[in-house]
Amino acid sequence: MLPSDEITTPRGSARIDTDLPTRPATALLVLGHGAGGSVDAPDLLAVRDASVAAGLAVVRVTQPYRVAGRRAPAPAGHLDEAWTAVLGVLRDRHADVPTVLVGGRSSGARVACRTARAVGAVGVLALAFPLHPPGRPERSRAAELATGLPTLVVNGDRDPFGTPQPGPAVQVLTRPGETHDLRRDPAGTAALVRDWLRAQGWAESE
Repeated sequence: MLPSDEITTPRGSARIDTDLPTRPATALLVLGHGAGGSVDAPDLLAVRDASVAAGLAVVRVTQPYRVAGRRAPAPAGHLDEAWTAVLGVLRDRHADVPTVLVGGRSSGARVACRTARAVGAVGVLALAFPLHPPGRPERSRAAELATGLPTLVVNGDRDPFGTPQPGPAVQVLTRPGETHDLRRDPAGTAALVRDWLRAQGWAESE
């Protein structure tokens, strides 16, 4: 793992944590955190470990509002603007890795979906995608998943934010007994992600 670094965005400084494989990377996977959480969430760390072991470079991005010490998330447009700025820098820094994947958990997954095409990603990983606010299924965010890019959604079957339905290019895997935090079996979640990455040709096979 490289030391943490900060990238200046129009919305303040974002922090990045970069982990590189021991050989040339097959792809760059950029991950964002949940609204009030951090990039050290168990599922994000497990996905990082599995992905790096499978040959990917992984960068975890902490949004400027969290770097500034705030828990309440910034407006969606601010999140997207900061994320897009970070991806521009990362693409330059990792220019030798042309394949870029974006993702994250919860709010971070939404940001990744909304900006995926703008940042030139070829795929999206959505952990604990919050389909709707708890108890408000009529306020569906399913349209955000319709990027047209290969997308993997991993949600718990007890998630109060709901679980999306599969769609064109969108694969949905439901984890039994898991809630929104996906804390019961992070390694199992990461294994599903690794298998998807391999099936898409973005990770090394065993």
